[in-house]
Amino acid sequence: MENLLSTIQGDLTDAMMQEMDLESDFYLPENLLDSVNYEYLVENLDTNMLLDGDPWFNETESSFCETPDPLPNPQPRNNIEINSKTKDRRKRRRASDAEMFSGENKRAKSDENKSTNSHRATGRSRTKRPQAELVAEGTDRDSLPVATPSITPPKPLHVYTSPSAAPIPIQLIPLPKSPEYGIFQTSPPKFIRLSLPNTTAAPAFIFVPAPSTPPKQYVSPLSPVGGATAPVQMSSSPPGSLSDSTSKAMSHPSVSPVHPSRMTSPSKETPPSQSSTVFEIPQVVKDYIHEAKAHVGEKVEMDLNHYVDMQVSQKQFPQSGKNSNKCPIKELVIAADTDKQKNSLELSQVFGGSHEGKFKHYILLVGNTGMGKTTLIKKLCLDWSRDCIPQFDFVFLLDGKALNATEPICSLQTLLLSLSTFAPSCLDPEAIYTQILAAPQRVLIIFDGFDELRDYESLLQPQEKDLIASLQKDSKAQAFTVRQLYSAILQRILLPGCTLLLSSRPRGTASQLLRRADSLVEVCGFTSTNVETYFSKYFTDPALRTSALHSLRSSTYLHLLCWNPGLCQMVCLVLEESKSLEVLPRTLTGLCHQVLCLKLETDRRSTQSSVKCANEMQTKVSTHSEETRLDGNNVTSSRTHTAPLSCSRRANRAKKRMKHADAVDESMENAKVKENEDEEKELLFQLSLLAWEGIKANTSLLPTGLSISDKVKSFGLRTKLLLSQQNRARSCISRDDIQGGKDEVKQEGDESMNDHDGHILFWTNPFLQSYMAAVHLCLSRTVSDRSFSQTLPFQSAARGRRRLQSEEFELTQRFAVGLVFQSTAQRQRLHSLSETSIGTRVASKQALVTKHLEGLSYSSLSPAQVLEACHCIYEASFIHEESSRDTEGARLLTHLAANLPEFLTFHGVLLGPPDVFTLQKALERAASENRSFSLDLEASWIQIRGLRTLVSLCNIKTYKACIADVITLWRLLEQNGEMELLQGAVSKFEIHPLKATQVCHIENLASLVDIHQKKRLSDSSNQSLSILAEGVPAVKQLQKLELALGPEKCPMALLTLWELLPGLQNLQHLDLENCKIGDKGTEGLKHALVSLRSLQILNLSQNCVGDQGVKNLVTALIDLPKLQCLSLYSNVISDEGAESLAAALPHMKSLTDLDVKYNKVTDVGAQSLAASLRNCTKIKTLRMWNQCIPYGVFDRLQQQDSRILCH
Repeated sequence: MENLLSTIQGDLTDAMMQEMDLESDFYLPENLLDSVNYEYLVENLDTNMLLDGDPWFNETESSFCETPDPLPNPQPRNNIEINSKTKDRRKRRRASDAEMFSGENKRAKSDENKSTNSHRATGRSRTKRPQAELVAEGTDRDSLPVATPSITPPKPLHVYTSPSAAPIPIQLIPLPKSPEYGIFQTSPPKFIRLSLPNTTAAPAFIFVPAPSTPPKQYVSPLSPVGGATAPVQMSSSPPGSLSDSTSKAMSHPSVSPVHPSRMTSPSKETPPSQSSTVFEIPQVVKDYIHEAKAHVGEKVEMDLNHYVDMQVSQKQFPQSGKNSNKCPIKELVIAADTDKQKNSLELSQVFGGSHEGKFKHYILLVGNTGMGKTTLIKKLCLDWSRDCIPQFDFVFLLDGKALNATEPICSLQTLLLSLSTFAPSCLDPEAIYTQILAAPQRVLIIFDGFDELRDYESLLQPQEKDLIASLQKDSKAQAFTVRQLYSAILQRILLPGCTLLLSSRPRGTASQLLRRADSLVEVCGFTSTNVETYFSKYFTDPALRTSALHSLRSSTYLHLLCWNPGLCQMVCLVLEESKSLEVLPRTLTGLCHQVLCLKLETDRRSTQSSVKCANEMQTKVSTHSEETRLDGNNVTSSRTHTAPLSCSRRANRAKKRMKHADAVDESMENAKVKENEDEEKELLFQLSLLAWEGIKANTSLLPTGLSISDKVKSFGLRTKLLLSQQNRARSCISRDDIQGGKDEVKQEGDESMNDHDGHILFWTNPFLQSYMAAVHLCLSRTVSDRSFSQTLPFQSAARGRRRLQSEEFELTQRFAVGLVFQSTAQRQRLHSLSETSIGTRVASKQALVTKHLEGLSYSSLSPAQVLEACHCIYEASFIHEESSRDTEGARLLTHLAANLPEFLTFHGVLLGPPDVFTLQKALERAASENRSFSLDLEASWIQIRGLRTLVSLCNIKTYKACIADVITLWRLLEQNGEMELLQGAVSKFEIHPLKATQVCHIENLASLVDIHQKKRLSDSSNQSLSILAEGVPAVKQLQKLELALGPEKCPMALLTLWELLPGLQNLQHLDLENCKIGDKGTEGLKHALVSLRSLQILNLSQNCVGDQGVKNLVTALIDLPKLQCLSLYSNVISDEGAESLAAALPHMKSLTDLDVKYNKVTDVGAQSLAASLRNCTKIKTLRMWNQCIPYGVFDRLQQQDSRILCH
């Protein structure tokens, strides 16, 4: 403030000192700071001259650029003298001025109703500085008029810098002492406008007195209807930026209300940063938050009895550029195992924080089927209920499955407070919703199962303008579908400052969300330690836990399946019921089959137990009635017959009756059991059809449009194949909703078979859903051979149809192949048909599978398809306890081993532990056929133990993998003393050709070169000296190095690159295109090139290299004896650099191709290069065209030497 007043004083004083002989309207004192009060302003300024032409106080926006007409020049005065008479005269004028101002205010009130675009400035202040008072002494402060936009503005005060100069208007606004006014800084200035020569506009302020006591009562904030916003006192975010002097004088920060229609584009808006400043919130809201946390803790804690902290990894987005948003999700998810360890996060770090410099507001959580995304989200909710995530006051969990069932008409308030999964009952939803709107940055919205939303692509498409306007105008209106509200939240139309967390699978949906997300987090699955921890929580009995762990370690495949938390739970269920090691499954198909059988057996025992109890009760009643009847018969018989029967005859009759009754009961019981089994199989068959329909629709919900009996639903719930969840979308539509909304919801609900009872049904386990769908494909009489063949893997989709690409569909295909090779007895447990009927039906489909897999051309398959073929054939070959070479499945495995391509690449394919196991089995069978392979495991996220398994195979000639993981494996083998394996791992490893796409690739290469030069893995160990006596073979064999980091990240790796290049003695091709080297970078490159005696190709295109850079390089280039191709395409080389290059050309004896196109070389430099070319007989081509060379000159040079080319 002091700077402002000093600037005003200095500018005005300088201007007026130029014409001291002019008479002015007022006198400027020496210190303006001492005179900023109402007394001084009234005595020295004419209050008639106020507020002329300021657009901020005008009624229409059309006058914003208008300027007031200048008033006539005032009469000049030669001298100004302040004395007591002048003060008395000014005081007398003040009363008339106030009366005039009041009269104008009264006249303005009549026009106030006619104004439609009025603006009101509100605020508060607690300043105690007397300089800020603008109210005259003796005047009733409360009686002063309030400045409103409808007041006719008084005329401005004008300052003249010279007699002929235009006047400079100064607009001053007297404001009363009122809690409605505060101190504001505006930019650009609206209240004080100075246009002095050679000066810049300074900030403007309104000065008002502070109220005597600040208000303490709570004012309920307004909902954003009609453009109003909740006050900042309700918000937990920091206020807008204010100057230091202003903020010190304020009791409560104030913000100007912004109409939603004037908001910036939601997609381009940067969410506000989190703040540790927490403002007071109403008690009713505090009570709701406390109740919500208690409700979440009660609901979630029971579901997390077996929870184990899993590792999550932060993934890096690609370098910025025009295609950065088009990067496939797999390139972000898949990384080296070592990098995954470095980028691992705790749950509390998922949302970022001060240690990272900024918070994350759009987080994408990815993971494959069964990896525990939903469990992780529940743990986050539980942590919030325990105050472990203090940056959020509200957490709303929206389940894609539940909200997929219906499309109710509701509002944002209903969506959050009624449809969210853990929403408790709310007594005052208006206050809660108002607080949410006031502080959206304190809100976390979680979308679980986002990939299950139908037509999710439409959620990310721009909405209609009318819909956006309606949402922004009144989001409380019961007029929007859930899909519209979802889309508005995702596109930042509603609650733009909230934090979003979306869970999805890596395919499909995740790629669409990448361009909006600012953080990508992946669930990494269980480690060996996590598996043991989970077993300790699942098996509470120590003896049973020890037995289960022993069985698990004996079954390698089951142990590796436990990497997936969902499969780990299924393995625990099987181990809990298994009695011996021989019955453990050996394939994923076998595991799902046993889990299904265990669920059926459990249901059968429960049903039989209930029936047995009922029969026993009925038998007791019947026995009691029979005994009573027999006693009565015996009394009557003793009276009519004089000769009683012997005891032996009565006993024999009783035995016969009992034997007959037992036989009848047994026959009836067997018939009942057979009937129950047939009914069970029929119900299972109907469930399998529902599973297949869900797979085709890419949803775990039971599909709509099919009539499902209550028996099927009850059977699915009893066996826990299905789960029931209350449909909150239906239950929230109550009498409080508008009539139109209720009618529409009822109509939609009638179409959904899931909604008629207020609950929805969905599959408990995605693996079991896929397995049941495969049962339908293999055993159903409605699936013909032709239809079955179209569902086999690697089939091309029919014309006009979209090929299913979901992970569940691929699992269904894998299970179908395994089922057709399953034993007849196992298949009989899944269907009520006779053994002959099942055998005939399955035999034809087995022949189709065999013919299809044997007809595949594995060399034309993608890496992911080759891996899936290995899985399918493994399921067919090892479904039985013993894999005999005489079975059809074994013959398929032999055919696979004989036809796999010699160079197997899995670049960009996720290789989990089960994937490595199936690949290992195929390679082992190929070893028996005397076949050897080269493996490319880069960017496959293979774990260190999986890398060790594949590298140790005897028929692996060479392998490529992440350098950091390879070095870790070498050191692990050295530590364990496995020197033979270390010898093979070092000799088989290769890195040629190497394309560095990340900075860590250059850093890892530097570590490998360091090992090569020092000839040891670490400074503290000498065990590997004999193995590395001649260095690392991979470094010696590296011939091509390409740096593809992009211009933004390349400078971070150049210094490391210059240091490691001298260690690459056999490097022949160095590609540094578009690395932003510049003239300065050529200094380091010059010293590195001296050691590259084998270099043949050097690409320095698009590197901003100029004349000085060429001078630096030519001194090193002439010493490269084998350099053949040099590209300096698209740099900034001019004639001076061209002459330096021309002077060096005759000394570059091996050079054959030179490219200097699109530089700044003119005809002078071109002629120098052409003249030097005549002395270079080995050069075959010289490309040097650019727009700076005249066409005639270039044409003449081409005629003189045909080696000069344009392109």
